Amino acid sequence: MDETEIKRVVEAALLAAGRPLSLDSLQELFATKGGGPERATLKNVLDSLANDYQGRGIELKEVSSGYRIQIRRTMTDWLMPLWEERAPRYTRALLETLALIAYRQPITRGEIEDVRGVTVNPNIVRTLTERGWIRVVGHREVPGHPELLGTTREFLDYFGLKSLDELPPLAALRDMDDVGIQLEFDGPATVQAAPADQPAANDADAAG
Repeated sequence: MDETEIKRVVEAALLAAGRPLSLDSLQELFATKGGGPERATLKNVLDSLANDYQGRGIELKEVSSGYRIQIRRTMTDWLMPLWEERAPRYTRALLETLALIAYRQPITRGEIEDVRGVTVNPNIVRTLTERGWIRVVGHREVPGHPELLGTTREFLDYFGLKSLDELPPLAALRDMDDVGIQLEFDGPATVQAAPADQPAANDADAAG
């Protein structure tokens, strides 16, 4: 099978999957046909696809779980009428909590409360867990053994990141009334550019 045919299969797979596909997953597609291309060949094919999409409304994006074809951010406003359901809007309290988990992980709920100065509403942690963005990664070796929270691959995939190193700078949160300053990160700090148009809210507001 030449690279042109491999490219067709890979493109079709990425469009049909509805989720990111890793190189291993892509190789498995060819297993039933007597063996698949080498990883280097697949990488060349993916690079070629990415080049094909330059200047178009879609792009090939590598995220934590693999590769996916997605619309470019610049297209979002044009396509809003196609989506019947509006994207979820999250409270400031939820976004602050998520930011702390992302940048200080692993972190306990008590440590989040120490930084924010308010009690974390259980609904916030529940919402982030149900979204698949955070999980329990261990327990702190202190009395009570509180749970340690960290982010997941789903978190990275949702925000289009390969790793936490790609989190954008703290200045990206200026739309949240300088929430980054209020979080008082120690050392170099960056923050996820999550949707931040929700008005400030108390933790008593459940995240939607």
